[in-house]
Amino acid sequence: MNILARLVEAASRRLDPERREQLFRRLRRLRHPARLGSLRRTAPLSESWGFDRGTPIDRYYIEGFLERHAADIRGTVLEVANAAYTMRFGRGVERSEVLDIKSDNAAATIVADLSRADGVPGEQFDCFILTQTLQLIYNVDAAVRHAHRLLRPGGVLLVTVPVISRLVPRYGLESDFWRFTPASCHRLFGDVFGENVEVSSFGNALTAIGFLAGLAHEELRRSELDAHHADFPLIACVRAVKSGVPA
Repeated sequence: MNILARLVEAASRRLDPERREQLFRRLRRLRHPARLGSLRRTAPLSESWGFDRGTPIDRYYIEGFLERHAADIRGTVLEVANAAYTMRFGRGVERSEVLDIKSDNAAATIVADLSRADGVPGEQFDCFILTQTLQLIYNVDAAVRHAHRLLRPGGVLLVTVPVISRLVPRYGLESDFWRFTPASCHRLFGDVFGENVEVSSFGNALTAIGFLAGLAHEELRRSELDAHHADFPLIACVRAVKSGVPA
């Protein structure tokens, strides 16, 4: 036993049992300090979400969510920016449309701001895939109401939103407005879709830290990715169904 240990042992004899146990718990933690390794840095490991290292961690959850609800991606489907997820996960897609606020997007078939989409005819889509977009729309309530209006009765809105995330570099301080929580999603979508809303969250402290640092999901174990901690969600996902019977 070294000198420090002897001193601690002698001092502890003067403490009552509860304080002695507290002291030894603290000492045990000091014997096993956190090993920060490559995370002991003030800049991320990747400036591009982890794309340069593999697949971003949030994509693991986004794609898992869409795969679980692939049966909803059918009929006439609307997606933002491109139709990649429609083509990848769709089942029985009859027509694919792409919404974008930017007119220079050659893939866009509908050019509109979702929060001001009055000019887009309603009740024409069986499914609307809306991933990682609402944080970039200031009037998010109007965007959700237009998403509801665009769906046919019985149509499904599949949404993912960030809970923890860096700012989007392209928009940054100018138009990356929001981060969400499961509670805010319940309120936001419940106010429009009523009781036909399912909210789920994914992630834990490790995946949140890894995502902010720019790790790829391939650098984590499946068990680490699948572990869920309700207090540390990385992403929230919403499945909302428009009431009514399909025509």
